[in-house]
Amino acid sequence: MASENRKLEGKIAIVTGASSGIGRAIAVALCQAGAKVALAARRMERLEEINREITDQEGICICVKTDVTKREDVKELVKHTESVFGPIDILVNNAGVMYYTLMKNLHEDEWERQIDLNCKGLTNCIGGVLDGMLKRGSGHIVNMSSDAGRKGFPGLAVYSGTKFYVEGLSQALRQEVCGSGIRVTCIQPGDVKTELISHSTDKEAQEKYDGSSSCKILEPTDIANAVLYAVTQPEYVGVNEILVEPREAPA
Repeated sequence: MASENRKLEGKIAIVTGASSGIGRAIAVALCQAGAKVALAARRMERLEEINREITDQEGICICVKTDVTKREDVKELVKHTESVFGPIDILVNNAGVMYYTLMKNLHEDEWERQIDLNCKGLTNCIGGVLDGMLKRGSGHIVNMSSDAGRKGFPGLAVYSGTKFYVEGLSQALRQEVCGSGIRVTCIQPGDVKTELISHSTDKEAQEKYDGSSSCKILEPTDIANAVLYAVTQPEYVGVNEILVEPREAPA
């Protein structure tokens, strides 16, 4: 792929939630920087579209149908990626979901979906790569958090809770692996122009608290650039967190 600076040449990466939005942008950016990327998501047809786009630009990637909430799927994702490309250098835990809900409206299925995907899915993926990274003494785990992982937002109570989980796990893991050669980064986006916002069914919550139409919000490539910055720093540099907000919504 055309790129003046292929800082990730020879690196192997997994990107979850790669079928659209932020995940798609991250996968493209990593391939442009020279990495070989495993695209992981449930929607195989979407992954194949992105695969064609990347390979048309001479990038290298594979598609692996994966439900990150299923531990066996994640183990197979890692195994397959390593059999095709080699040991995993970078894991981008991007798969996630967000629903605006008022707690009083009891959208319990949506609460559970957020907990399963944002917490359990992320944990499964860390479990899939951590042992190998520790044995090799190198690796970078990038967890997609949120500005809602820094403070609770009304209308996003459960979502904020899941992202507080991401932050807490990441902080503790970072301390545990200190000295092992592994880095842990949290990316904390504000509102981003993706299909995520359209998933909410609690219209009362969305009308009351969704401010994404009040200013120009972020593009998926803005978040991909943040990930790329973190994973291309010298080995001795740890970028613990990157908060990226729309300029007019500093939160």
